[in-house]
Amino acid sequence: MASGAPQKMARGTEGTQGFLDMLLRDFPAPLSLESPMPWKAPGTVLSQEEVEAELVELAMGFLGSRNAPPPLAASLAHTAVSQLLQMDLSEFRKLPRQEEEEEETSVTLLDAQGLARSFFNLLWEVASQWQKQVPPTARTLPRQWLVSIHAIRNTRRKMEDRHVALPAFNQLFGLSDPVDRAYFAVFDGHGGVDAARYAAVHVHANAARQPELPTDPEGALGEAFRLTDQMFLRKAKRERLQSGTTGVCALIAGTTLHVAWLGDSQVILVQQGQVVKLMEPHRPERQDEKARIEALGGFVSHMDCWRVNGTLAVSRAIGEGRGGGLGRGAATRQPSHWGFGTAV
Repeated sequence: MASGAPQKMARGTEGTQGFLDMLLRDFPAPLSLESPMPWKAPGTVLSQEEVEAELVELAMGFLGSRNAPPPLAASLAHTAVSQLLQMDLSEFRKLPRQEEEEEETSVTLLDAQGLARSFFNLLWEVASQWQKQVPPTARTLPRQWLVSIHAIRNTRRKMEDRHVALPAFNQLFGLSDPVDRAYFAVFDGHGGVDAARYAAVHVHANAARQPELPTDPEGALGEAFRLTDQMFLRKAKRERLQSGTTGVCALIAGTTLHVAWLGDSQVILVQQGQVVKLMEPHRPERQDEKARIEALGGFVSHMDCWRVNGTLAVSRAIGEGRGGGLGRGAATRQPSHWGFGTAV
C-alpha cells in the first residue's frame, strides 16, 4: 500500500452522530420482503464458518462507501453480526445438491440473500439505538492513522489483487483488552480474483477468533492463514473455483509490528528514510524452498521464470485449484509453512 493521497482515518463525535442521522434519514425503516437490498449478497450460499467474516465485510463495505467513521463502522458491524450469530439460523438453511451431499456431508449451507436482508435490519436496529447514545468505543480510535492505497492492474483483464486496511481491528471483533490493534494486508491473486478476495475477507477474521492472539500474535496469524486455505479449498471444490493468492499482512499491536506472509508478496518498513528488511519472500528459486518442494515430490525448473512443477510461478499460496491446493501433498507446502517476522 503506497502512494495516493493520504486519508486520515479518525473522526470525532460530531461525525459519528451526523453519520447516524444521515443513515436513518436514508433508511427510515427496516427492509420489508419487497424492499430492494442496499447491498449485494455475498454469493448464493454461505457455509456456517463463513457467515461472520462475510457479513462483517458486507457491513464494512456498505458503511465505508457512505463515509462512516472507521470506529463507528467497525462497532456497528460487530454488534449486528454478534446479534445475528446468536439467532437460530436454521430458517436460512439450504439443502445441498446431491453431488455436494456425497462429497461433504458435514457442511451447513445457508441462504446468503436471506442472511443479508436480515443482517441489514439488525444493523438498522443497532443504528437506531445508537442514534440516542453512541457507545464510547464507537466514537474515536486510540490513535490516528494516515493510509494511502495505490493499485495497478497491469496487463490483466481484471484486477485480481485485494487489499485490507482495518485501523479499528479491536472494535470490529469486540476485543476489549488494553492493547490497540490495527491490521493491513495485500493479497496478490492469480488465475482469478476468488482466492484473493476470500483471503482479504477471512484471514483477519480467523486471526481474531484465535484465543492466543493477545499472547501469541504470530501463532494466531499462522493459524489464520491455514484455516483460510482450508476454507477456500472447500469453497473451491463446492463452487468449482480455480485461483490462488499469495499474501502479506501486518498486525500492529501496541508498539509492535507483526508481519506474516505467504509466497512472494512483500512488506517493507521505512524508518527515517531507510528501508529495514523484515522478511524473505518465498520464491521457487530459493534454495530452501527448492529443497522443500523436491522433498515433497515436486520439482523446480526455469521456463521464462522459475516455476514449480513446470507451471506455478509461486512456491506457496492459498487455494489454487478445484479440490486441491497448490501442489497439495506433493509439491509446494505442508501445513503451517508460513513466514513471520516481528519488529518493535
